[in-house]
Amino acid sequence: MKKKSLFSKFLYWSLFTICVFAGVSAFSFCNTLKFAHISDVHLSDKTINTSYKLLANSKDLFDDELKQIKKAKGLDFVFVTGDMTDKPKFKLIEEFETKMNTLKTPWYSSFGNHDISIGGPVSKEKYIEILKKNNKNFKFDKPYYSFSPKKGFKIISLDGVIDNRITANGKISPEQLKWLDNELSKAQKKDELPLIFLHFPIEEPFPSFHHKILNSDDVLKILNKYKMPIAVFSGHYHVTKIIKKGNLLFVSTPSLVSYPNAFRIVTVTNLKNKVIFNFEFKETNLKELQKKAKLLTFSSKNYYGEESDRNTTVVMDK
Repeated sequence: MKKKSLFSKFLYWSLFTICVFAGVSAFSFCNTLKFAHISDVHLSDKTINTSYKLLANSKDLFDDELKQIKKAKGLDFVFVTGDMTDKPKFKLIEEFETKMNTLKTPWYSSFGNHDISIGGPVSKEKYIEILKKNNKNFKFDKPYYSFSPKKGFKIISLDGVIDNRITANGKISPEQLKWLDNELSKAQKKDELPLIFLHFPIEEPFPSFHHKILNSDDVLKILNKYKMPIAVFSGHYHVTKIIKKGNLLFVSTPSLVSYPNAFRIVTVTNLKNKVIFNFEFKETNLKELQKKAKLLTFSSKNYYGEESDRNTTVVMDK
């Protein structure tokens, strides 16, 4: 009986040790990142709506979005992919950042074509100076930068704004392309999942000669060098779209001031052999404004996207 009891204890602790080891091993290959992706806030001081943008209601729509983000649990950060204000005015920039700073969650941003004044006082350098002063988490000296929010993830922010002429087109500089290649190479060596944020879509959600990145082929050439999953988050086109091409995932998020007046909450689970992206589509609670925005939008169905562009799960093998 004594021998049987000792054997039972040995068997129990052996099985316990195996289970603990298996659990720790599984956990070490499972890192989760959760963030809110917002774009094209177009914060404005206009009192009349123009075109298809509810600029006169931009502050109300922005406040509603921030309320929703504050209620979201477990966010690691919030990323704004450009056009934070409709016009590059210091007063609007300050108001935007003051509102963003009401969040307890760290926030980051990339520039959009509406954020920089061509030949005016709001240059990229000046905007970076303002960001470093007002956003305690922004500690970067260039309009493009990278950081690792958690083990297993690499955030890369690109700058596609052309600042020597007025245009809605984007372009990634040669210096930045070289830097991007180097960042992806380092991410691959460290087994980090690259999540790229920029205003201009690298893969267009629909053709637009006047909005596209002029050298998108150069960017794609670099991305296609790598076989690991890479996700790219953008705005600019005010449309809801998710496109998967091989190991590349392109995510377009709509604007707050135009239909469907929405943003995304994204949860990324980085496993040993695959990556799981879960997308939650968050529309404004200001339904009367959303109805008005829909009436102003040409082809609202295309801007709203399919269900697979809004609430969906995408699995990518490593």
